[in-house]
Amino acid sequence: MVLLDKRHNKANEGMLAERRTTMILRYTCLSASPAIFRAMTGVSVAQFDALVSELRPRYVTAEQQRLSRPGRTRAIGGGHPFTLSARDQMLLTVVWLRRYPTNAVLGYLFGVSAPTARRAVARVLPLVEVAGLDTMRLPDPGQGHRHTLDDLLHDTPVLAVIIDTFEQRVQRPRDPTEARAWYSGKQKRHTLKSQVAIDERDGRIVDVPPSVRGPTADITLLKDSGLLARLPAEVGALGDLAYVGIAEAHPSGLGATPRRKPRGKPRPAEDRAYNTAFARRRIPVEHTIRRLRVFEALTQTDRHHRRGHTMRTRAVAGLVNHCLSG
Repeated sequence: MVLLDKRHNKANEGMLAERRTTMILRYTCLSASPAIFRAMTGVSVAQFDALVSELRPRYVTAEQQRLSRPGRTRAIGGGHPFTLSARDQMLLTVVWLRRYPTNAVLGYLFGVSAPTARRAVARVLPLVEVAGLDTMRLPDPGQGHRHTLDDLLHDTPVLAVIIDTFEQRVQRPRDPTEARAWYSGKQKRHTLKSQVAIDERDGRIVDVPPSVRGPTADITLLKDSGLLARLPAEVGALGDLAYVGIAEAHPSGLGATPRRKPRGKPRPAEDRAYNTAFARRRIPVEHTIRRLRVFEALTQTDRHHRRGHTMRTRAVAGLVNHCLSG
């Protein structure tokens, strides 16, 4: 009998030790290792704390609306309390965006069930998206310094947003007709396309329109997004060769792209110099997209059947803007 009790106690100790191990990603433990915290979230502890302070009032408001929704039969305060605190739910969501684990893995790391992890992401992600949208502001011509342009770029707008796109692989639709509609010939796979516009002065993301099918042309996506119509009158737009015609689409004609090679003729030396200077000016958008794609929710194959992609992209854009703001 004593032997059985000892075995039972050892089994309980083992279960408790495993439970403590699976809670290693909660804030109290993870924040004690700043380097690991950044590796798992993509942001520093201070940046995450600032995000929590911003999200907490939104979280409280959302919870009040959820608990007082029409048709709810349980009284406010009834039911089992959340296993995870509001801060840990936010941390779980940011870890999910950064590392994109399955719900089972995410729940294990936070010491909760897979459904609990899924519900936490569904609860917090819309709040992170709204916070991300709040960080996006189009350039104000009356504020900040303006770049001194290379002499080769004298015909381009002095103040501009830089626009580019990236694609993320998605699960192949079962219907052959639908599958063809999502197939990107450029990527040789089925994809979703996201457009990103940044302020060239500091690299901050100023606009992320809804995601579209991968085969959509970049210039078509730009026109459909309505970004050019929303730009202040003195703010231009820069793009790569996928945006040929951007000047005609801009209400004030303030658009520019690299110079195309003349058909059947060698490229003039002055065009090479111009394109080099133009590429140097455009490179910040490539850096910003690289920062976005550090978050594996925008890099791995999308597991959500093309649903909610815009929300995830805007949420990550907000996290990137928080990092850029210090």
